[in-house]
Order: sequence, then C-alpha cells, then structure tokens
Amino acid sequence: MSALGALSGGAAGVAGLLSLRRRAAPPPSGLASSPHLPSLKCAVPPDAGQLVWGRQLRPALLPAALLPPQPARRNALRPPAAAAGEAKPAGFLDKYPALVTGFFFFMWYFLNVIFNILNKKIYNYFPYPYFVSLIHLVVGVIYCLISWSVGLPKRAPINSTLLKLLFPVALCHALGHVTSNVSFAAVAVSFAHTIKALEPFFNAAATQFVLGQQVPLSLWLSLAPVVIGVSMASLTELSFNWTGFINAMISNISFTYRSIYSKKAMTDMDSTNVYAYISIISLLVCIPPALIFEGPQLMQHGFSDAIAKVGLQKFVTDLFLVGLFYHLYNQLATNTLERVAPLTHAVGNVLKRVFVIGFSIIVFGNRITTQTGIGTCIAIAGVAMYSYIKARIEEEKRKKSA
Repeated sequence: MSALGALSGGAAGVAGLLSLRRRAAPPPSGLASSPHLPSLKCAVPPDAGQLVWGRQLRPALLPAALLPPQPARRNALRPPAAAAGEAKPAGFLDKYPALVTGFFFFMWYFLNVIFNILNKKIYNYFPYPYFVSLIHLVVGVIYCLISWSVGLPKRAPINSTLLKLLFPVALCHALGHVTSNVSFAAVAVSFAHTIKALEPFFNAAATQFVLGQQVPLSLWLSLAPVVIGVSMASLTELSFNWTGFINAMISNISFTYRSIYSKKAMTDMDSTNVYAYISIISLLVCIPPALIFEGPQLMQHGFSDAIAKVGLQKFVTDLFLVGLFYHLYNQLATNTLERVAPLTHAVGNVLKRVFVIGFSIIVFGNRITTQTGIGTCIAIAGVAMYSYIKARIEEEKRKKSA
C-alpha cells in the first residue's frame, strides 16, 4: 500500500474536563485595620481553599511579620540557577535535525520494505488477502489502544461531526487497502507497485474533473511517461493477470478519493490520532467482506492448510508482525512527511517505491523481461518528474499567499 496519505487517523465522543478556580477568603478585618501593623500584601495560592482548616489558617497563608522566628536551616548545596534569559543548551534533536530526519526516512523505507516482503511471503502459503488485510488493521488498532492507555499520545476527543468527516476517508482507506492486498497476492510485488505508480494520474484527473481545479499543462505532460511506462511493463510482465491489475487500479482510485475527502476533513487533531481513528473505522468496514468472501474457505481448510505448511507458531507470528509493520510504516511515513518540505516529500515517496521494487525483485528472484524493466524505469521517472513539478507549484502558491 502506498505510504501517501497516511492519514496521518471514529470513536465515542468524550466531554472535556472543566477546571474550577477557587478563590481564597479575604483576610480578617482586624489585621487590615490595625494601626500598628503595616499594610501587607500576601500572595494567596489558587488552591488556597484546600488549605483552610476549620477557623484556623495554616501558617503558609499568614504574613511573615506575624509568624514567630524560626531557627535557621542549613540548605544543601545546590548548583547556581541559570541566569534569567539564559538559553538552555540545545538537545540532540535540535542540534542535528538533518540526522533525525534522515533516521525517519531510513526507518520509513526499512519498515515498508520489510512489510512488503513479509506480506508476499504470507500470501505464498496463505492466499487470503481479505483476511490478511483485516489482520493488518486489527494489530494497528490494538497498537493504538495501548498507546492511548499509556498516554502516548493522549487520545483526542471525537464527536459526531468529526466522525461524519472521517468516515468517507476511512471508507476509501479500507477499500484501497483491501484492493492493494488483493493485487499483491495475485501478482509480483514489483509489478503491483508499478501499476500503483499511476496514482498521480488519477489524482490529477480527480482534481481537474471532480474538484474543478485547473491542473497546469506541465503536470499533464509529466504524466505521459507514467502511463507509457506502466503500459510497457504490463504488456510483457510475466506475472500479469487481470485480478491483480484491476484491483491495483481500484486501489489507485480509492486512494485518490481518500485524498479528496481528507482535504474536506481537516481538523485540529494531530496526525497520529487521525490515523488511529481512521484505522478503527476501516477495521469495522473490512470485517463484513472478509467474512463474506473468505469466511467459509478459512473455516473449511484455509487455517488448517497454513498451519500444516508452516506451523501454528510461525503462522500467528507472521500475521502479528505483518500487521505491526503495516501500522508502523504508515504512522512513521506520516510523521516523516510532517518534518520535510513538499519537494523532499515528493522525492521521498518516489525513492520509497524504487526501494520496494528493487528489494522485492532481489528477495523473490522475480524474472522480468527487458521491456518490463524499461517500462518500470520510465514510469518511476515520470512519477519523479510529476512530483517535482507539483511540489514547485505548491511552493510558489504558498509564497504568494504568505
């Protein structure tokens, strides 16, 4: 599944907590009117209401002039406090931002490659993409719930309005996720990612004809190599079949509409919480088709065949790990893309696809024809050109509006 849009995110709404401010009672009138005592002002802590015991006040609330002398205390030696206005020493994250961003990119690519390889290996002995897609989301939701329970991150409240905004995004996310996995199960990983390189073409078409926003001619021209390259690769791809091709195309359309609905569902919620809520809704959406299309086969022989081939422990471990890698690479992709400029974001996505295609060919030893290899390279080059031009256009728009 493409890392774009990792949104990036419904559950029952919760009421916000209201903090109550307590006001301390005014000092006794005798103290204020005494001619022998100077007028003293005493700062009362905001929670002074909890410091009143019956009719007596704790010494912490009385002026220092009224208290009996206290014996001097020997304070332990403490390092001198930093002067006011003195800057704190910069931490590692602030000192080396490029290193940190590079680490984010590395982990994004690494987890994505591992996910694609492990995912395809599971399909080699357990060809049930609807159920495997469901497991991806189940593990991700469990991860989110555990993270919320320990406060990393703190769960953002949600209401019916936000739920209505996020549901179309989650629906498109679920459809795109399932059809991607059906494609990965049917054809080689490298070929599936080559077809998914057409996603920018569908994005441009939806922007022009659905949203009614004019797409520059330069962007349309940059998409020509993508279409030509994918066509060349498809004609001579040894693993080609219509199931894999059609589902990859449906995945492209689904993720395109996910991007459209995501723009309409802009909220103040952080990307981690948005992606968690989208994962929960997507899980609920994916349960019925998994039961309808694969439920009977799984109960009859699907599980038993997989356990007979690899054993119960490896089968369960593989399913858990592939779900964990799926969630982590999507979450890390969202966090990574928040740290970089649009141009870096575009280049990063193209390089990610190159990494996945290259490693999948090496690991699985997929034989590809010369024409397929050339077509794949042309398609990837077209995606790179499109991403570069689009990022430059977005940059110019931002500078003009600033």
